[in-house]
Amino acid sequence: METIKTATSNTAKTSLKDKLTGAKLQLIVMAAAIIIIMLFFSIMTDWAYLSPRNISNLFRQTAITGILAIGMVFVIISGEIDLSVGSMMGLLGGAAAILDVWFGLPLPLTIVLTLGAGFLLGLWNGWWVAYRKVPSFIVTLAGMLAFRGILIGITDGTTVAPTSQEMGIIGQSYLPNMLGMMIGLGGLAMYFAWQQKRRVTRKQYGLPIPSATANLTKHAAIGVAVLAIIFILNDYRGVPTPVLLLATLLIAGTFIANKTQFGRRIYAIGGNLEASRLSGINVERTKLSVYAMNGLLVAIAALILSSRLGAGSPSAGNIAELDAIAACVIGGTSMAGGVGTVIGAVIGAFIMASLDNGMSMMDVPTFWQYVVKGGILLLAVWMDSATKANR
Repeated sequence: METIKTATSNTAKTSLKDKLTGAKLQLIVMAAAIIIIMLFFSIMTDWAYLSPRNISNLFRQTAITGILAIGMVFVIISGEIDLSVGSMMGLLGGAAAILDVWFGLPLPLTIVLTLGAGFLLGLWNGWWVAYRKVPSFIVTLAGMLAFRGILIGITDGTTVAPTSQEMGIIGQSYLPNMLGMMIGLGGLAMYFAWQQKRRVTRKQYGLPIPSATANLTKHAAIGVAVLAIIFILNDYRGVPTPVLLLATLLIAGTFIANKTQFGRRIYAIGGNLEASRLSGINVERTKLSVYAMNGLLVAIAALILSSRLGAGSPSAGNIAELDAIAACVIGGTSMAGGVGTVIGAVIGAFIMASLDNGMSMMDVPTFWQYVVKGGILLLAVWMDSATKANR
């Protein structure tokens, strides 16, 4: 019996070590990719790429793709896909612009109606996938076409503009410098306190914990990075409101994925559907909830997009679903389901936004931008397939 316990303990430790090693390697690869991308574009643009104004614009670009990626990562982890998020974002953004411009509704009511519509559209996709057993690829492909058609129909193929100044607050406003710094410091303080509590709990139950030196180095690096970003953004106009929304949703998404029963069920369903069903998990209800949550996040991204553009456009959100999927895969999410992280998806979104921003500054032709992004997506999926056996 003692031998079995020892073997089990060693196996668990080895598994944990492998997971930590894989996570560290993935983080190192993404960090190296970001450094190489930013260094390349900085040299090619005579360092204009690293100007505070462009960094601010880069983070604002990341916000929309990042929010879409947060919703998409839960869908992919559950073993499904959503090809309709780009058209859905365009439709919801167009509807928000119509409510604001044509009907003159107050901003709070426009926000509530847009979020409600996004939730219902997510439920619609989820109902077909979860309860009608139609493959998610077909359901969301149909949604991609239908939502785009509805958008063109309700806007009559014209741009709905200009949106009100109140609407512009969502996507065009900035936090005052002092407020942005206070929020950053407060967030770091809460994060460090939570990490310390987690460390004490793991030590209490005899679970492996990183060394104090490694822990201090990690916390110092995170603190320096966050404060440096805030200083750079404050050097231009302050922290953009969309970036604050992205950070808030990132924290909420990470908490849902790691600390809730709902999040654990999503991973279980994506890892082994039949085992999850036999263990008592309501697979249909969980998948329906995942799609509803995704629809809600798409609505938030739609509000930011329309606010930033100051209009609702029939072409808004075109192929945004590919950017969201690519961000998830680059961030380590497996297309087979059961594997992925919210923070990885957001970092992947930042990489995609960095490429878009840099190629635009270099005046790279649009067709080459599509080619580069398509190649990166193919490479990321190939790497996922190549490492699937090891996982």
